[in-house]
Amino acid sequence: MNSTKFLFLDKQITGWRRLLSKCLLLLASLFIISMQPAYAGLNNDLYDGNIFVVYAGNGSLVPPRQTLAQTLAEHKPIFLAFYVDDSSDSKRYAISISRVQEFYGRVAEIMPIHVDSIPPKQTYDPTEPGYYYSGTVPQVLVFNKSGQVVLNKKGQVPFEDIDDQFRKIFDLLPRTETALLKRRAFNEFSSELAR
Repeated sequence: MNSTKFLFLDKQITGWRRLLSKCLLLLASLFIISMQPAYAGLNNDLYDGNIFVVYAGNGSLVPPRQTLAQTLAEHKPIFLAFYVDDSSDSKRYAISISRVQEFYGRVAEIMPIHVDSIPPKQTYDPTEPGYYYSGTVPQVLVFNKSGQVVLNKKGQVPFEDIDDQFRKIFDLLPRTETALLKRRAFNEFSSELAR
């Protein structure tokens, strides 16, 4: 009689486990079905990830290799760009920052600074990025070898303006023509990796 009693309880426990597993499977399925897909958008102010990886195809820009203080002490030219990852203006400008690195990354320090990483303080030293930040993104600055700001502009600063300043700093010949910066399709990034 005891063995019959345990068989009955065993069948009840198995039934509850089966019912519980079906309920959990149904709940997980409803959760997956109700999830919205994530869309990366160049023209919205939503966070999509690191803008240099997603929109410029260049994740090597962040974090900067050196601090502003270290670079100023080395008397190296600096390109400083303030941005936020959830700004459509910063997203569209990421390709220009990447282009500056393409041409001047070996001879100047390219420093994209995420605005949220600037510690809030009352005053900043001239060796801190917060000293130069004016409250809008994107904002770009170019420092010459002696640490003086030779360019400080807000918004979508054309590559040519930045290039002109670096040409003066490095005593290069003037540019003969302007190439239009064109955003590549996402598949072009992956096709370059396949080569």
